[in-house]
Amino acid sequence: MSQTPSTSTKDDLVARFIPLLQEVKDMTAGTEVEQWLNTKYGVGSELYKDLARLTSLGVQQGWAADTEVAGPRYRRSRLAVPCAETFFFSATVVLLDSTDNAQNNPEGSFRADYHLHPYGEFNLVIPLVKGAALAGPNGWCYGGWTAPAPGSHHFPEVKGGAVLSLTFLPAGRLAFGGSIQPLRLRVSRDN
Repeated sequence: MSQTPSTSTKDDLVARFIPLLQEVKDMTAGTEVEQWLNTKYGVGSELYKDLARLTSLGVQQGWAADTEVAGPRYRRSRLAVPCAETFFFSATVVLLDSTDNAQNNPEGSFRADYHLHPYGEFNLVIPLVKGAALAGPNGWCYGGWTAPAPGSHHFPEVKGGAVLSLTFLPAGRLAFGGSIQPLRLRVSRDN
């Protein structure tokens, strides 16, 4: 599919990621799954190349990441809602661009809206310029996958320019707002 003409539709992109969702539907996001995704479907794989190409074309054609959240450097769009066809994942394209931002973060990074992943999240990271990266739970991702675990929370952060994220959320669950606090685990003392 990587050699097809440079036209794309939302339906083409959705059809291309459905087999992936079928494969990960019973997996729990986290470091082990992130490593598996990068090994099996990393930047050199046909799946990564196809999804990156179709997602990028969607942005160029104006049907992906077309809704401004905080100006043109932070945009997103929902491609699919959780349903039986998507194995109850939602799919969203997010564009984040650190170029010339005024946040004064280390390394000139740009931070988007703080949120929590109740069931985790799977992110295909597509740098639009060389050196652009998305912060993941295991460090900066310059292309490939991140898979924050259930209960994780963060400010999505990019550095080095523009990045697209094709984000898959189990049950479409994402929680914005609330107080920003470190994750705390409860340990039962019952014996």
